[in-house]
Amino acid sequence: MPMDINTPSSNRLASIDALRGFDMLMIAGAGSFIELLGGKTDLGWLNVLAAQFEHPAWNGFTFYDFIFPLFLFIAGVSLSFSLNSNRHRDMSNRQLYRKAAVRMVILMGLGILYKNAPVPFLEPSQIRFVSVLGRIGMAGFFTTLIYLNFGPRSRALWIGSILFVYYAALFLIPVPGYGAGDLTFEGNLVGWVDRNFLPGRLLQGTYDELGILTQFPALCLTMLGAFAGDVLRQEGTPKTKLIRLSLTGMGLVAIGLLWGLHFPINKHLWTSSFILLTGGMAFLALALFYLVIDVAKYQKWAFFFRVIGLNSLTIYLAYRFIDFGFTSRFLFEGLYKFTPEPWHGVWQSLGALGLVWVFLYFLYRKGWFLKV
Repeated sequence: MPMDINTPSSNRLASIDALRGFDMLMIAGAGSFIELLGGKTDLGWLNVLAAQFEHPAWNGFTFYDFIFPLFLFIAGVSLSFSLNSNRHRDMSNRQLYRKAAVRMVILMGLGILYKNAPVPFLEPSQIRFVSVLGRIGMAGFFTTLIYLNFGPRSRALWIGSILFVYYAALFLIPVPGYGAGDLTFEGNLVGWVDRNFLPGRLLQGTYDELGILTQFPALCLTMLGAFAGDVLRQEGTPKTKLIRLSLTGMGLVAIGLLWGLHFPINKHLWTSSFILLTGGMAFLALALFYLVIDVAKYQKWAFFFRVIGLNSLTIYLAYRFIDFGFTSRFLFEGLYKFTPEPWHGVWQSLGALGLVWVFLYFLYRKGWFLKV
């Protein structure tokens, strides 16, 4: 897991780093900050916005549900660039497989540490073995295998087949005591598989949303991201690329919403309709960032997000092991303690976000970028 001390390549698209930075900002505290604003004022729009940063109890969709799928998608975008760059360096497929496998193992290990620290090594039943980082690593590995061995049409068929088979499995395979097609919290097939085959601790008790079966539809997001990366990487005018990204995004959103009428949009189960909806939204978000930053060249505002996006793994791990909230309270409580008490958490969260960015800016200035 090297610490890359080189500055970012001038050839990379600034929009990809900025979009990744926007996404990581939501993960690393901005989402919680916006949620804390809910109910603090009489502004209806602000309360509606804050409600978008709470996950639905089961079926349904809010903007916060989009954040992790977007990261998986961006991982696929970057994968398209990196795999083709390594091919140009005459790296064999076997070398690329090994690189992806090593990365997967490292991310899975970091994910276990992140979710369980201090890790109860002597009590494996209390260890949560699945994680966000592990899912990213697995999606990257399997996307690499498929990307290097199949053309675009075959890869699209892989995505469609995985999503359809997953849909069929949840509706047709009976769960003992509940039957087939039960998509409730207690009776779904995903939970039954996790309870019987996933060792360790399950986050939701009866199942884990990052468990075994949900890995299959989730990796489709990274595969979709690789398609988007190909659009940006290949020859063509910016207008053509924007049209392709936008039309693909709108088409996926439409199909996802229609499918959701029968197969509910559900982040907990990573339903096929949820994958298509968030995948389409990711295409549209990438198109917007690409238009504004790389085509129209409005880049100064994006520097704030690029600083975060270039060190996404660093801040994800740092937010777990560094108490930015404590430091924020220590430094800034003297300023906000005279405000109404319900607002103290808001200001503390805002201060923590500021400290996070300063920390990442320091690493950016030093040219330190943590990569796996």
